[in-house]
Amino acid sequence: MPKGTGWRISLIFIFVLLSFLYLTPTLVTSLPSWWGGLLPKDKIHLGLDLQGGTHLILEVDTQKAVEGSLDIVATDLEDTLNSKNLRFKRISRNGSDKISLLFYEKETSDTVQKLLKDKYPGYELNPSLDEGGFVALSLKISDAAAQDRKDKAVAQALETIRNRIDQFGVSEPTIQREGIDHIVVQLPGIKDPQRAIDLIGKTARLEFKMVREDIPPSTVSLPDDAELLKEKTVDPATGAVSELPFVLQKKSLITGDLLTDAQVRIDSQFNQPYVAIEFNSLGAKLFDQVTAANVGKRFAIVLDNNVYSAPVIRERISGGSAQISGNFTEKTAADLAIVLRAGALPAPVKIIQNVTVGPSLGQDSINKGLYAGLIGVVLVVLFMGVYYKLCGMVANLGMVLNVVYLMGALAAMGATLTLPGIAAIVLLIGMSVDSNVLIFERIREELKLGKAPKAALDAGYDKAFMTIMDSHITTLITAAVLFQFGTGPVKGFAVSLSLGVIINLFTSLIGTRVIFDTVLHRVNVKKMSI
Repeated sequence: MPKGTGWRISLIFIFVLLSFLYLTPTLVTSLPSWWGGLLPKDKIHLGLDLQGGTHLILEVDTQKAVEGSLDIVATDLEDTLNSKNLRFKRISRNGSDKISLLFYEKETSDTVQKLLKDKYPGYELNPSLDEGGFVALSLKISDAAAQDRKDKAVAQALETIRNRIDQFGVSEPTIQREGIDHIVVQLPGIKDPQRAIDLIGKTARLEFKMVREDIPPSTVSLPDDAELLKEKTVDPATGAVSELPFVLQKKSLITGDLLTDAQVRIDSQFNQPYVAIEFNSLGAKLFDQVTAANVGKRFAIVLDNNVYSAPVIRERISGGSAQISGNFTEKTAADLAIVLRAGALPAPVKIIQNVTVGPSLGQDSINKGLYAGLIGVVLVVLFMGVYYKLCGMVANLGMVLNVVYLMGALAAMGATLTLPGIAAIVLLIGMSVDSNVLIFERIREELKLGKAPKAALDAGYDKAFMTIMDSHITTLITAAVLFQFGTGPVKGFAVSLSLGVIINLFTSLIGTRVIFDTVLHRVNVKKMSI
């Protein structure tokens, strides 16, 4: 046997064994009880176009993110000026890109101007103006800073949505940015799409605010520092919805940004679910201070401008733990815990496209893809057998090895198979014999020159080597570009194509060569069937 043939045969059989080992969870419906430990358990997942599911396109309201940043700056400014004993009449957001500051005297305004220039370099400070006897300043966010905040809002929304879906338990979701402010979400095989949509779209801004019990909810004109929000309750027997209004202090004392955990618990007294929350060290300190200073007063827990509960603070609460109770079911409590753990969206998102793909369509796609692949295999096998005779059958065996190796590699990677991925596999069937066609034509040329079968075989593989390498490398470059810049289905095609090209190099240059070398060594071949 030629030198090196033994280890090549061993390598081929090892790859075949590994491929079937990784394909077992995909091919076998129920794995035996002893299958576990180091043995592979993951299978090839089917994409949205094959098993059905939900396709969403979300639009992030990036302007709201800018406005939220301005609100934070306004609150920070208020605390900073108070700490420095700098008197002011009002600090508030003016429109979508400015903060207005009113001062009683110009000296204070001059001091604040210097402070603002140092602390907020990304903002433009407009000259002082006299306004009704007060000194006014305007702090405007620059275009570059606003655009940077918008970009970060989309990136943060993408990560938050990904965290929520991961905790929701969807297998192999596709979540990616598209364009300036759009996010594409694909949820294959999802059983409850509406629940997932509600979970994704919830802004989940959690705030703790004091209830203004000195102002009745029926008041027509509220002060600038107060707002009217409502607590909605649903009667479990009739389904009737009732609303209880509360006048709240507009400024939040604590926000959900300070949370570290949120879990569903069951109230042992009423057997009702609630959400237990844990604050980080800063949140625990603030919660301790707020509850200590407001014993006997009502403290509203607000999520997305809806009051969930407004309990009376009975005593100082230390330790950084609290609970959100309300008219929860176990499912709604679990969803609330998910969004609180994953974090609030930096800006509201709006679903601008919602397409549900039924599993029957996916199964039809699978059947048609398999049918097309089967026809392709049969036609290629017939052509190679008729045109290249026994050598053609060797190429057909290489093609079978190609498909087995590729499916095994997809299973080992836990890849998602999509309809374009099936197209790449069908394309690979043609590519797998294309390399052998180049080799066989070279062998024919050498045989016409009167060379012996073994010498013609060696020359054929040697002369076709660089041509095969060039064609496969250029295809790999194309696949890399598709993967880098393509969307989900295109990336699936690129992955299958890249793996197929690499595997085809192995089977065409090593796999089929081993078969020829083995036969020529064992049998005294005087004429090749080519």
